Amino acid sequence: MEVEGVKRMEKLKILVVDDESRMRKLVRDFLVKQDFEVVEAENGEEALNKFYAQKDIALIILDVMMPKINGWEVCKEIRLSSKTPIIMLTAKGEESDELMGFDIGADEYISKPFSPKILVARVEAILRRTGKKEEENLEISGIVIDRLGHQVLVNGKELELSYKEFELLTYFIENKGIALSREKILNHVWNYDYFGDARTIDTHVKKLRSKLGDKGSYIKTIWGMGYKFEVDE
Repeated sequence: MEVEGVKRMEKLKILVVDDESRMRKLVRDFLVKQDFEVVEAENGEEALNKFYAQKDIALIILDVMMPKINGWEVCKEIRLSSKTPIIMLTAKGEESDELMGFDIGADEYISKPFSPKILVARVEAILRRTGKKEEENLEISGIVIDRLGHQVLVNGKELELSYKEFELLTYFIENKGIALSREKILNHVWNYDYFGDARTIDTHVKKLRSKLGDKGSYIKTIWGMGYKFEVDE
């Protein structure tokens, strides 16, 4: 499957971390079929060692429940120095776990059991979006988005955003003044067929508003529909 926007001159490298060898093989086989290179780790300690040693990991698929160092700790450690996209895998389906995953910087969250095809689709979606090279900046009311550098400045000060928060803010500003339904936001920002509910978007919007400070009020809630980015005059 050819993915627009993701250059495959060299195979992109995915780090798959899970203490179950059968699960690693299942995920690896599907990724290899899509022309990815796969690096495996069976625990959190090994995952961190391989991530820091290889330097060119494009994305991490990370199980939560593992010996030595669990997935939450691995995610938090990596986020201290890297914005490499992270997809968390867990056997639990609790909302609190999902919110925790987003809170520590995970970009996606998939509960086991899952369809490997859906997992690969989400991997492709993230890499397709990170593979886009758009040089122009977006600027509105003191907010500057550098799409090439994947950086946001508010009144000249850099804002620390997760991958999804960056994509969400970019989409809002690109569509300023337009009411956006949750379905439309999911289709454009998450970029796959999403079968969950609106909590994912609402959680990200809440965190984004908080990080934007006073400018968080620009993200208006459209009750019963979604959101609209509108600058107060």
